[in-house]
Amino acid sequence: MSSSDIFFGEVVGTAVLTLLGGGVCAAVSLKKSKAFEAGWVAVTFGWSIAVLAGAYISFGLSGGHLNPAVTIGVAVDTGEWGDVPTYLAGQMLGSLIGPLLVWLAYYGHFEAHLRGLEVTGGSQTPGPETVKQPRDAGPRPAADPKAPGPVLGVFATAPEIRNPVQNVVTEAIATAVLILLVLSVGINEGLVLSGTGVLIVALTVLGLGLSLGGPTGYAINPVRDLGPRIVHALLPLPNKGGSDWEYAWIPVVGPVIGAVVAAGIHNLIH
Repeated sequence: MSSSDIFFGEVVGTAVLTLLGGGVCAAVSLKKSKAFEAGWVAVTFGWSIAVLAGAYISFGLSGGHLNPAVTIGVAVDTGEWGDVPTYLAGQMLGSLIGPLLVWLAYYGHFEAHLRGLEVTGGSQTPGPETVKQPRDAGPRPAADPKAPGPVLGVFATAPEIRNPVQNVVTEAIATAVLILLVLSVGINEGLVLSGTGVLIVALTVLGLGLSLGGPTGYAINPVRDLGPRIVHALLPLPNKGGSDWEYAWIPVVGPVIGAVVAAGIHNLIH
């Protein structure tokens, strides 16, 4: 694979990943969407299909990493680091394009959802949570403009219980399972050549979401969270609230730790 193939494969694949993944989050979160409040099962299925589509699209060009944790895990396992910067650059760019496309696809819904909010006045005690209002009102952001707003979940992850150590451990465990699976598929030439390995990885992402996604929203991919969070911070969305940068390091560090641990385990057992 040439550097240009790797770069463009990762750009396109990661853009599709974050478009479809962010798209299902928008569909479930925005009150004028037909899928409004469809729930966590819909989100996990949507993200697994996003992985499937992005990986198949980019597989012939770059191998369909779409995730720095995968790239780092493979590099630690094989000792080959030469193409890592190219992979990471493509993944980062793709993760900025995907959420921009989500915004364009749901532009009217973002406007309706956010402009219809009754923004809380300064008398309310600021807090990191959004206050859930009746169905026709939508969530109401806290008074603190830096607090996570009502649509941040379309773009980025957040924990249900905010505990940095616990949150890092959760992300590391979930990512370690993913990377162990990816590396195990990679040594099975039949699965790789047939493309069945991509399907197995996508189904594993579905299982991870259902089993381990509840505590943190299972980023398991640094750029899946960081790129869309940057886009959220830059988009001209009314009443959007803050981008929760205090938490933003966890979906980056946790998956990287998990990837390194998984690569070490894979080397030991193989």
